Amino acid sequence: MRLAALLMGALIIVASALSFVSPELRLSLERSLLTPTGLYAIAAVRIAIGLVFVFAAPASRAPLTLRLLGVIVIIAGLATPWFGVARAREAMAWWESAGPLFRRGEAVVGLALGSFLVYVLRRPTRRSA
Repeated sequence: MRLAALLMGALIIVASALSFVSPELRLSLERSLLTPTGLYAIAAVRIAIGLVFVFAAPASRAPLTLRLLGVIVIIAGLATPWFGVARAREAMAWWESAGPLFRRGEAVVGLALGSFLVYVLRRPTRRSA
């Protein structure tokens, strides 16, 4: 599980970097997912990611933090279907009106989160005594 969570951290870094470079690309992808089926798919992915974080937590450098992050992601995944397509479209409209600087700021937060995940999940180096 640690390796799967480490790969998710790396994927978050790559996706956030792409979102920073081209916020419109991310918006177009998110628009394509604003369907009932898309919301269920997002919910399933969030729950899976949360479970990977929870199960990878004991092998990490910050088990409590990673477990808490996993639980938060699971709760977000469980809440996603009840959010609804209409509300998701309203949130998307607000997100688009916020401007590219705000969206790039969110990408920086994603970069920080992905970097944190990679740091806490990579194997610690052995120190000689």
